[in-house]
Amino acid sequence: METLFTPEGLISLATLTLMEIVLGIDNIIFISIMASKLPEAQQSRARIIGLALALVFRILLLLGITWIIGLSEPLFSVFDYSVTARDLIMMTGGLFLIAKSTTEIHERIGSKETEKRESGSTITLQAVLVQIVILDAVFSIDSILTAIGLVKEVSIMIIAVTISIGVMMLAANPIGNFVNKNPTIKILALAFLLLIGFMLMVEGLPDGLAIEMPKGYIYFAIFFSLVVEMINIRVRSRAK
Repeated sequence: METLFTPEGLISLATLTLMEIVLGIDNIIFISIMASKLPEAQQSRARIIGLALALVFRILLLLGITWIIGLSEPLFSVFDYSVTARDLIMMTGGLFLIAKSTTEIHERIGSKETEKRESGSTITLQAVLVQIVILDAVFSIDSILTAIGLVKEVSIMIIAVTISIGVMMLAANPIGNFVNKNPTIKILALAFLLLIGFMLMVEGLPDGLAIEMPKGYIYFAIFFSLVVEMINIRVRSRAK
C-alpha cells in the first residue's frame, strides 16, 4: 500500500483510472440502452445495479489475478492456431453484442405496428440484468487484462476500478436520460456497440489470426461522431 503514495504510484493510479473510465464508455452505453426498455421508474435502478455488478466483477477478477492471467494460456489448437479461454470469452461476448445491437437497431427501424406491439410488450428488471451481467463479464475481463499490463500493484488496480465505476455511476443517469430523449443518439450508440462487438470478436481470434485494433482510434471515432450528432441536434432544435 506504501507504493500508492509514491509519485509513481499516484501517476499509475491516475492513468489507470482515466483508462478505466474511457474503456467503460461502452459499458455505460449498453447498460443505458438496456435500461431504456424498462418502465421509467426502474431505469435508474437498473443502471446502478448494472454498474455495481461491473464493480463486483472487476474486484473479484483482481483478487483472482492468477486465474485471470491463466486465461491467456492455450486450451487447445485448431489447425496449428492456439485457442485460449480469453479468446473464447471475447469472441462469444463480441458475437452476443453484435447480435443484440443488430436486433435493437432492427426493432427501431421497424414499422409503426411493430413499434406499437413492442411498446406493449413487457420486459422484467431481472431479464435486463441477465443481459447486463453477460456483457459485464466480457467487459470486465478485457478491462482487467489491460490493467494488469499497466500496473503491477493489485491495490492500485482495485482503487482505480472503484473510482472509475463511481464516476460512471454519477454519469449513468444523465447519459441514459439524454439517450432516451434523442432517438438518433440511441441509433448512433447501437452502431458503436456493433463496432465494439466486432472489435471484441476480431481480437478474440486465435493467435496468428487475431487483429489488434487500436482502441484509441475507435473511441476517437465515437467521440467525433457524437460531436457531429450534437451539432445536428442543435441545428434541428434551432430550425424548430
